Amino acid sequence: MDLIMAIVKDEDAGKVTEALAERGHKSTRISTASGFLKMSNTTLLIGAESDQVDEVLGIVKANCRPHIAPAPPLPTTKNFGPPSFPAETREVEVGGAVVFVLGVKRFEKL
Repeated sequence: MDLIMAIVKDEDAGKVTEALAERGHKSTRISTASGFLKMSNTTLLIGAESDQVDEVLGIVKANCRPHIAPAPPLPTTKNFGPPSFPAETREVEVGGAVVFVLGVKRFEKL
């Protein structure tokens, strides 16, 4: 058995969980936030047998499309005083998914 941790954009989480459920995969949703851009996202925990991992990854990939979005400004640091924010807007690629597949040593349903 494997534990799949998929970090997806909030807007994609509903599509992913619905598609997983249609194929008989259960998931748990956790609201999280990225450390770099401070954007909210969802972390999905999905338990799957080893031979189902590729199917789950395909479902996640099919329902999480990356796109370009404006990024919130990051503060610049100075030696003295409060941080200041740059005036220019930057665009970054967001969406898609970051996925970790972890081997599960033991699983119990209590």
